Amino acid sequence: MSFPLRKTALRRCALAALSLCAAGALQAQSAAPWPTKTIRIVVGFAPGGSTDVMARILAQSMGESLGQAVIIENKPGASGNIAAAEVVRAAPDGYAFLIAPTSVETANPSLFKSSLLPSRDLTPVGGVGRTQMYLVAKPQMDVKDARGLVALARAQPGKLSYASAGTGTPPHLACELFKLATGTYVTHVPYRGAAPALLDVVSGQADFVCDPGIAFPHIRSHKVKLLGVVSSKRSPFFPEVPTIAEQGFAGADLDIWFGMWAPNGTPAEVIARMNRELAKALALPVTKARYADLGAEPVALATPEFKALLVNEGKLLSALIKEQKIVVD
Repeated sequence: MSFPLRKTALRRCALAALSLCAAGALQAQSAAPWPTKTIRIVVGFAPGGSTDVMARILAQSMGESLGQAVIIENKPGASGNIAAAEVVRAAPDGYAFLIAPTSVETANPSLFKSSLLPSRDLTPVGGVGRTQMYLVAKPQMDVKDARGLVALARAQPGKLSYASAGTGTPPHLACELFKLATGTYVTHVPYRGAAPALLDVVSGQADFVCDPGIAFPHIRSHKVKLLGVVSSKRSPFFPEVPTIAEQGFAGADLDIWFGMWAPNGTPAEVIARMNRELAKALALPVTKARYADLGAEPVALATPEFKALLVNEGKLLSALIKEQKIVVD
């Protein structure tokens, strides 16, 4: 072989070796264990609310377990739709997630005119907890349970009023289920949040509310009356209080579930790992204690269970919104 030919052959071997090294480096990089950088959790509500606090509790625990920072990014507006759209647009690389009430998928598409469809545009990861709702009446009301409230409402159609956290919110939908289950006609008064709705019940301006767990101090100090639990089972916080169904009115049953979603295309192994991390964080005693401060329970749902919950709740709420002609202004 002549010298020029040997030189050409050597150059080709060198290039081939460099290519193999580069391919190996890329393969090693792609095989690097997730996560390798900060994880972002988008929340569709302002700091300090139940969704935000839950997300921060979980972010702290998961950050320690994963060995990477987990930060919260608040994108409030449109009942969680703005945050959901942010995650839909995010890269499906395992570094962007949404934590929201399940209503963002199960109710919002029936309430808002939007091209966003979370059941199509996002991938469920798992459930992160729930809040039951409580039928709470003003202190002046001369009733002691849901049966008494129903009798009063039937005797005065349209005269009683109930407050809600806003049109289309889970507390509003829970009270609409209560109306259907009891065959009563009660006037809806929407507020900008659960806190002002509750305050007007405490002051007697509204007759009752389906409260998402913020009324506990007022219940315990007898500033309001707890008439029943709008859930399929009794509350661990007030185990002596019967559900609405136990009082004879089946169908008034709606919990506020919270969950996590990822952008479509996020690797399946990342979804599975994140679900396991959620379960670990939710099992911690400190998580249970901090959730209890919110009137919530840290219930972990595996991905298949969470998907089934979303389907069933979506059927219930879309039918309710259509039947009651609920429209968000």
